[in-house]
Amino acid sequence: MAVFVALGAFLMTLFGGWTAQRVTDRRHLVLGLAGGLMLGVVGLDLLPEALEAAGHEVFGVPQALLLFVGGFLTAHLVERLLASRQAAHGADEREKVPQVGLTAAAALVGHSLLDGVAIGAAFQVGGAMGTTVALAVIAHDFADGFNTYTITSLYGNTRAKAIAMLFAGALAPVVGAASTLLFTLPVELLGSYLGFFGGALLYLAAAEILPEAHHTHPARSTLLCTAAGVGFIWLVVGIAE
Repeated sequence: MAVFVALGAFLMTLFGGWTAQRVTDRRHLVLGLAGGLMLGVVGLDLLPEALEAAGHEVFGVPQALLLFVGGFLTAHLVERLLASRQAAHGADEREKVPQVGLTAAAALVGHSLLDGVAIGAAFQVGGAMGTTVALAVIAHDFADGFNTYTITSLYGNTRAKAIAMLFAGALAPVVGAASTLLFTLPVELLGSYLGFFGGALLYLAAAEILPEAHHTHPARSTLLCTAAGVGFIWLVVGIAE
């Protein structure tokens, strides 16, 4: 089931890359909705589930919350390291270094691989959990596909390389989900992983997806799409319960 659902992420990533070549003025609405879906999953389902599965305390703080913060900081660190590398290679802002684009795209591919592992791990917890995590992954894989193609081509790489990175990013969640068929994680370890994944997911929503959605179009319609995404996840969680 996890691998089958991960095929949705595969298709959504490809759709995001395809859209990157034919983007219209409505991209901000799609990204706003994706950010709302991610926020809803983290706050309303994923983090509560992680606390229930791995709720014992470490020095007065639930382990799941510590890993949640760790996931957020790790995603921030990776993003900062990539930004520092870009600055180091781009002293002349008019000159684009292809390797920087490939490095950033490779990081997105690695992130997509972990997305697939998250889907598989969530289905090991339960069908409802797997469905909501899969919704989050599929929702933001549009942005991953869009960004993977865009950032690869933006730095002067050929269209063939951009498409190759896009397909690698699309296959990554399927491979990640399939890997979880080979092992079953203990409940506490699953909760810890989901807490960490929730922190990373929140960072992507708050620091990457939503700012990008409002960057060129700070419109009310974008905010409404974000609120609709959160409301949809609330509805899904309520029905699942």
